[in-house]
Amino acid sequence: MTELAELPAVPGAARTQGRPRSSRAHEAILEAVLDLIEEGTTVEALSMEAIAARAGVGKATIYRRWAGKDELLLETLVKLKGPPTQPVGDSVRADLIRLLSVVGQKDQRAVRVMPCLMPEVSRSPEAYRIWQEAITEPRREVMRDVLRRGVATGELRADLDVEVTVSMLISPLLLHRMVRWNPRLDDVDDLTEQIVDVVLRGVAA
Repeated sequence: MTELAELPAVPGAARTQGRPRSSRAHEAILEAVLDLIEEGTTVEALSMEAIAARAGVGKATIYRRWAGKDELLLETLVKLKGPPTQPVGDSVRADLIRLLSVVGQKDQRAVRVMPCLMPEVSRSPEAYRIWQEAITEPRREVMRDVLRRGVATGELRADLDVEVTVSMLISPLLLHRMVRWNPRLDDVDDLTEQIVDVVLRGVAA
């Protein structure tokens, strides 16, 4: 297999169109990790050798970018899910609806990869830690910031339990969209708004 090598720049050489080889190698490595997980490779069994072989690069190319497998997996999951949605700041209600509206959205690559990863998250402390750091905690922190702002502006009660409120907001949507716990809600177009409004009635100032 031909390695996507990083060749040294030639002084005075014209820049070719397209992404640099280093960028192509970087993307090939991330795609290789996703391919292997999608095919059923566990987090523990995922090796730098297998990743390098799938990506068509040498292990040295991987280690020039990431100190180890954990760092590579973190970036791969961030690439898969993308950065957290950010609030606009109009109101607590509007921001919560904006943040929750993306829960369970059907990106096709994520749809294929996440079901392969979730059993690992349940079974493996290593996979669970990476999943928390790469996906869930950054999104929780954005929601915490919205709730804290609501307390500061007087929209929400001063004794608000931020952690419980975050769970009350996101858990019903995750449960419904991941396992369809209540199929009667499938056709409720404004489910996100209804959940936000029910919770806000209990936590408003």
